[in-house]
This record gives sequence, structure tokens and C-alpha cells, in this order.
Amino acid sequence: MLPDAAYTALDARVFRASTLTRGPWDPAHQHAGPPIALVCRAIEQAAREHGLTHIARLTANLLRPVPIGELIVEVSTEYAGRNAAHFSAQLLAGDKDIARFTALAQRETPIELPGNLIGHPLPKAPLSPDESPAANFPFAGRAVGYADLVETRIARGSFWNGPCAVWFRLRHPLLAGEPPSPFQRVAVVADSGNGVSAVLDYERYTFVNFDLTINLLRRPVGEWICLDARTALGSTGGGLAESALYDADGLIGRATQSLAVRARA
Repeated sequence: MLPDAAYTALDARVFRASTLTRGPWDPAHQHAGPPIALVCRAIEQAAREHGLTHIARLTANLLRPVPIGELIVEVSTEYAGRNAAHFSAQLLAGDKDIARFTALAQRETPIELPGNLIGHPLPKAPLSPDESPAANFPFAGRAVGYADLVETRIARGSFWNGPCAVWFRLRHPLLAGEPPSPFQRVAVVADSGNGVSAVLDYERYTFVNFDLTINLLRRPVGEWICLDARTALGSTGGGLAESALYDADGLIGRATQSLAVRARA
């Protein structure tokens, strides 16, 4: 039987990960998406204390693989003003520093834009979720993990074969007993850009990301989030994955990942 959620809260800052967080690189390590979303949740809570409800940017610096076990989330307010605030956060496993984060939260203020604005209306994903056929990650079924946490549908291309657009929807809550916020839904999936748009053979190479930056222009809506991702590789072991992010209404932002590309032994 599958776990009920990705995490269970042990107290306000300590959480136990389930096997739904397992990533494709090592059976003892989490996919980075769920723990990034867990930290996003804590930053949202801190931002709401200042009346700020839009997460405009979230940057994760991934220092170590995230173990499947107990995690501690700590958030600090670096600056808070009337319309924006900057936050930092840490993700810890025991006494080990696993990841560090910075974030920008903004006040949501309705504004009427001119009808003839250049570049608007904003673009939409290549296909809607209903028009996109279901597909599974290449590593699905090997063990309970991230592929069981999310449902995926292909809007363009195919998994691990270059540029690819994929719709994601959570099959299980991020945190037991709590519906995920729109920002958490984005954070769970945005770290998958380098995977869905991979150009190298997974059996022969690793292309792990050491960071993730998400920029959002508005609050996402609905359960489905689309990544339209592409990967570019350098000649010295580096790479970049870029993803345009969509909900059912259109473009919501972008995500980038710095990659370390290595041949497997």
C-alpha cells in the first residue's frame, strides 16, 4: 500500500518523509521537488504574517542529497516591508545542512492592464491537460517513489528525449491532512525539468541539478502544472535546464536548474 502523503508533521518544524518522495538517482534519497515544496510551505506561512501572499521567487541551493527520513525546516525573515519581504531558510537532516533557500514574497494587488499590451494575452501550454495523453516516468515501477506521488501527461515531445512539455498533478497531499497550496504544487514539479527534457542516456550518465530557481508572475490556479522544459549541455561537465511554467490559464513563470553532468562508472 502507498503512503497517504509525502510527509507527516511531527511538530511545527520537523517532518518525516515517506517513500513517495524517493527520487530516481538513489533509493535512499528524495527527489528534490517534495522537500523544496515543504520549505516553500514554511516560507508561505512566514510571509502571511506580513500580509504577503504571492511567492514571486524561490531559490534552492542543494548542498547534499536529501535522505528519506526526518527533516527540519527553519525560516528567517531577512527584510519585511509593506509590499515585499525577503526570506532565507534551511533544510536539515539531524545536524547536517542539506539545502539553503532564499525567497521573495510580494503583496497581491489587483491591477487592470491595458487591452493592447504587447505580448499579451500570455501564451498557453502546447495542449491542455485533457488533450494530453497519460505517460509514466521511465523509472516508474522500480520502487515506490516520486512517480507515484505525481500524475503526468505529455503535452509535447516525450520523456528523456529532448525538449518536452509535461502536465503534473499531485496524486497524494504534500503534507498529511493538508491540501497543498498552488505554490507548493509548482515547487513539487519544477525540479523535474532536467529529467523530462534529458538528452543523455540515464543508464550511462547522471545530470543532477545543484540548484533550482522558480520565478512566478502570478498565483497559479488549478491542480495541473505544466513544465515545458529543455536542456543545454556544456563541454566541461555543466549544463542548464530551463522550464516555462503554465497552469490551465497560461504562462505563470519560469524555472532554471544548474546541472552537473557525469558519466556513470
